[in-house]
Amino acid sequence: SAVCAAVYAAGPPLPAVRRSRRAASLWLAAVGAVWLVLLALSSDAVWLAFPLYFLQLHLLPRRAGLAAVAATAAAAVAGFAAHQGSFGAAMAIGPALGAAVAVAVVWGYQTLYRESERRRRLIEELTATRADLARAEHTAGVLAERERLAREIHDTLAQGLSSIQLLLRAAERVLPARPEAAAGHVVAARQAAVDNLAEARRFVAALTPPALDGTTLADALARLCATTGAHHRITARFRLDGHPVPLATAQEVALLRVAQSALANTVRHAGATSAEITLGYLGDHIALGVADDGTGFDLGRLPAPDPVGGGFGLAAMRARMHALGGTLAVESAPGRGTRLTARLPLD
Repeated sequence: SAVCAAVYAAGPPLPAVRRSRRAASLWLAAVGAVWLVLLALSSDAVWLAFPLYFLQLHLLPRRAGLAAVAATAAAAVAGFAAHQGSFGAAMAIGPALGAAVAVAVVWGYQTLYRESERRRRLIEELTATRADLARAEHTAGVLAERERLAREIHDTLAQGLSSIQLLLRAAERVLPARPEAAAGHVVAARQAAVDNLAEARRFVAALTPPALDGTTLADALARLCATTGAHHRITARFRLDGHPVPLATAQEVALLRVAQSALANTVRHAGATSAEITLGYLGDHIALGVADDGTGFDLGRLPAPDPVGGGFGLAAMRARMHALGGTLAVESAPGRGTRLTARLPLD
């Protein structure tokens, strides 16, 4: 018994037994050999078969462990029967039942452990996926907000500053011969600066555009035409088709911004004498049209956008429409003017 206990106690402290399955198998074989000697000396050693079952199932692969348990049970039955000088069914039932219980407990524990490990890995993967998703959503939100601000700045502040520049250039051209006309251009430029300052403050406050405060989209578009005609040498008209229906704020803002950007492009680039904005409520969709009698341009030869020359207008208008499920179409040719049509679904 002392030798068996010493061999058993020597195994767990050995690093090789912990790291190597081969070393653990050799140690287990030594424990089994000493136990067989003890079983040959005393029938009481049969009780050590039960803890040996667990040890074998824990250290050996599944098939080898099952074979070792069966061999240990058979040795226990044979040893006990030899000491008793006879063999009975009860002698086989005890060790066999103990072996069955050990196998069921160990294999059940191993199954639960594997399931627990699988769930732990799934939870870790889920946590990592949620973190990746949160980062991706944050990045997408940042990019979307940058794009939105770029469109807003282009369609409001940039166009307003461009209008101020044109008015001041007109004032320069008539000075000093016509100071009254120059003063009118300066007053218009100052009013444009006031309007753009209000837009900038509204960006900070994250509210709706000032042009839509307390008014309808049609009124805002009519006022846009009147302001453009008063500030520049162009006749701008507004026409409403159909019966107006309530629109979402995002739709009204998008259509107003498209009209502002299109009319600003007409003033700056088209050399037009007249322009017309049409707002039509056409059953299941709403259409905004901006047409001018300017020089037009070749749709296949649009300049690439750049920070100095601009060229971001059409891309920004298209992005606004696509974000709300709408479309933007442009018709133009050199010498034939330009017509822009923006459509949004009313559902």
